[in-house]
Amino acid sequence: MRIVKAHDERKNEIIDTAQNLFMTKGYSACSVAEIIDAIGIAKGTFYHYFKSKEEVLDAIVNKGTDMIVNRIYKLLHDDKLDYIEKIVGSLFAMQIEDSMGGEILDELHKAENSLMHQKSIYMIVNRVSPLLEELIIQGNTDGVFKCKHPRQYLKIILSSSVTLLDDGIFPMTKEEKMEIFSSIVDLLEQILGVEEGAIMSKLKDYNL
Repeated sequence: MRIVKAHDERKNEIIDTAQNLFMTKGYSACSVAEIIDAIGIAKGTFYHYFKSKEEVLDAIVNKGTDMIVNRIYKLLHDDKLDYIEKIVGSLFAMQIEDSMGGEILDELHKAENSLMHQKSIYMIVNRVSPLLEELIIQGNTDGVFKCKHPRQYLKIILSSSVTLLDDGIFPMTKEEKMEIFSSIVDLLEQILGVEEGAIMSKLKDYNL
């Protein structure tokens, strides 16, 4: 007997099943037919929700990115935090490992899942940038920041943060990682036009 499921329930089932298969077999080695067989649905059902395997991949990456965006959105609307605290909190909220889990991140670093990893970084940077751009523009208006090109500088800072600090891309010691992080923070302070140490002083509450 065919089991009829609600639209969102079936769609999420396809996404979750595909993610498990991509993680265990690798994205390139996994076919749409294998996803269909694992769930036990008709081919037409799959294509009702997704046009291709890559579209499923986009949905998987979006799911992880949604968690990051939601965390940052809450931070930016927390009236108890000042501008710099919101910037610092957002940088830490962007960590892929925290949103997708360490095991999934390990799988993302495998060569066969490089496309998934690239898409994760791309989506994080492009979805987080507009949120922080709005914050910086408001900070400029309030005289807290003096940043001339928020959008362009954010692309540079965010891209650097999620790639240079990713052990799967740039393996390094804890000391080396801290040096890179400190350099990014120093650059961010200059870009925002705040006093030296203004951002670094807010990092004491985080486990570096």
